[in-house]
Amino acid sequence: MAQFTRIEIATLMSTTGLVPLFYHHDIEVSKKVLKACYDGGARLLEFTSRGDFAFEVFAELNKYAIAELPGMALGVGSVTDAAAASLYMQLGANFIVTPVLREDIAIVCNRRKVLWSAGCATLTEIAKAEELGCEIVKLFPGDAYSPNFVKAIKGPCQWTSIMPTGGVEPTKESLESWFNAGVTCVGIGSKLIAKDSKGVFDYSKIESLTKAAIAHIKKIKSKK
Repeated sequence: MAQFTRIEIATLMSTTGLVPLFYHHDIEVSKKVLKACYDGGARLLEFTSRGDFAFEVFAELNKYAIAELPGMALGVGSVTDAAAASLYMQLGANFIVTPVLREDIAIVCNRRKVLWSAGCATLTEIAKAEELGCEIVKLFPGDAYSPNFVKAIKGPCQWTSIMPTGGVEPTKESLESWFNAGVTCVGIGSKLIAKDSKGVFDYSKIESLTKAAIAHIKKIKSKK
């Protein structure tokens, strides 16, 4: 079962403003990436389900988080159907993120009171997701849009909470543009989960980028 309620997850997303996301097939590498994000101040992480036996890696990673990283909430992304969502919730996923809007995923997550974030690309999809109980909508693919799109959405729908994923960088300029447009939080993958010139994860850089991004977000939010 989830260690955190959907209200607690929504609050974490709003207060920290950052959801790092990554996938790796090796559990030991995954633990180090998670620890780097945690040490940088992240309290949420989306493990993207993109490889064979990804659920086995997530199961071990979540056990590690529960035992060693108090306050860290692991969720799963790239979930495309209700069966996968149910499997990951059985393994303790605290939230489910999807690249698509599917009612079957909404039903199984709502039944267990687990936060789910639907991938939406239009205002009509966003409205439908909210009708199905989606608290924070994932704007996807984020790099196909701009902060101006968020401003346009927030005009008629001020209650809508948006998390762009893709197209966001952990820099002051990028974060300011998105948060000033009205997003609730941002999802960042490869721009945050840094690798060195040899393609190996740079754990110290991941930690420092995470810490800096959260500091930027906190400062931006304090001015509102």
